[in-house]
Amino acid sequence: MPRALRLWPLLTGTHRYEKVVSTRNIGRGQFIDAPILAYLIETPNGRILYDVGCDYRKISTPELRSRFFDPMRPLFEPPQMSEEQRIPHYLARLGLASKDIDIVFLGHLHFDHAGGLCDLPGCEVHVHREEITAAATKLDDGVFEDEVANASQWKLQSNEYEVAPGVHAIATPGHTAGHMSLFIELPKGRPVILCGDAADLRENLTDEVAPGYCWQDNSALAIASIRRLNAMSAAEDAELWPNHDFAAFRAWAPFPAWRD
Repeated sequence: MPRALRLWPLLTGTHRYEKVVSTRNIGRGQFIDAPILAYLIETPNGRILYDVGCDYRKISTPELRSRFFDPMRPLFEPPQMSEEQRIPHYLARLGLASKDIDIVFLGHLHFDHAGGLCDLPGCEVHVHREEITAAATKLDDGVFEDEVANASQWKLQSNEYEVAPGVHAIATPGHTAGHMSLFIELPKGRPVILCGDAADLRENLTDEVAPGYCWQDNSALAIASIRRLNAMSAAEDAELWPNHDFAAFRAWAPFPAWRD
């Protein structure tokens, strides 16, 4: 059976926010630090990026930083991101460039997952159609309008599908309208499920706690997706990788090492 070849987690920045952002109604007044992650996946048919981090310009330029992130205070502090944490820097360390990325797969359209597209011109972008429909309502403060301006050029998806050999898109709506996770089969170790923001923290999975923000306040849909991820993990003996959990991230191979 075809499998992916290698998987690299990429630390593209950090968040500091009130824990209720990740665990619904739990952790009010408790602030946590969380990684902002993207993932590079090498397959027999090319390379995939799952998410791309933030738009560095919005963080490094004081005027833009104030405009985009000050309204989120005090619940959510502006992200921290260095030049070295931009996606092209990671690619260069592997001898690659944006032209070597065959697909950018966006789990959803929040700024810490889609903003870095500006550093990857010309890449083929996949996202669920419901994400674009929801973004058009402008009801989700986590989606920045300029970051979806080129959505008409993207490949919109409506169903689960094989993205590449060994890489399967999984529908996990709830946090957002069309959220997608990835199931990755690897040659040596157990399969890995990139949860995306269906599960920010290990706690979301172990305690079946919905994320703090759910599209249209539908926490039941978010919990159903968490339960599906848990069931898939048990059935396939797959590791679940939560998306904003520093303890989990530190247990993975540090870049430029990879998982295979």
